[in-house]
Amino acid sequence: MKLANILLATTLALASTASAMSAQSPQPDTSAAVQTQTFYLTNQSQISDANEIVTAMRNILDPHVKIFLVSGQNALAVQASPDQLKLAERLITDLDRPHKTYRLTYTLTDLDGGKRIGTEHFSMIVVTGQQTTLKQGSKVPVATGSYSPTASASEGTQTQFTYLDVGMNFSATLDETEHGARLNSKVEESSIGEDKTISGVNEPVIRQTVLQGTSFLTLNKPLMLGSVDILGSTRHMDIEVVMEQVQ
Repeated sequence: MKLANILLATTLALASTASAMSAQSPQPDTSAAVQTQTFYLTNQSQISDANEIVTAMRNILDPHVKIFLVSGQNALAVQASPDQLKLAERLITDLDRPHKTYRLTYTLTDLDGGKRIGTEHFSMIVVTGQQTTLKQGSKVPVATGSYSPTASASEGTQTQFTYLDVGMNFSATLDETEHGARLNSKVEESSIGEDKTISGVNEPVIRQTVLQGTSFLTLNKPLMLGSVDILGSTRHMDIEVVMEQVQ
């Protein structure tokens, strides 16, 4: 019992001494080591691109680092220690790079029995990672309903219309790869056929051809996307695309 009491007393004395020394020694001011700095993104125009940079920084930097995306200013506010701020600056410099710009030229060749009877070219400037669309054609009115503004039908009826886009429609999204680019493309051609009478109203019939898919392009090398037969004729149309770098 005496030995146990001596050990207990010694333990309590050591704990008291350690507590007193801790109280007397100055504590480090961790708040002074934390700084806040704002970094402006100069080459990102979409929030999704900025979010990817934020995600990369949060996965690489210290978990205690605070990162805030200010989308309206296209800026990142970072609160961290000086060494972590330097690492954040280096990451932003490496990741905030300008997107390359390319020119896509679609060539539509109309063939009849193997003989070329017409060629059309459509060009569009695309930025990697962003969707670009091109439309050319007309808007065709189509009656969607009619009603009488009064109880008496003899006073006439009013007809409601909607408008359909008829012509050529291109949609393209380009993503860089190691040896070229991946193209997600949609080519749509529509035209007006013979009218059909529905409930006493003549409605136009819209003929439509759609070619959609993913292709891999090489600079300045034409690629055949597909060949489409034209209904009601012996003709078919070849669709080709070529990619050229602008900057």
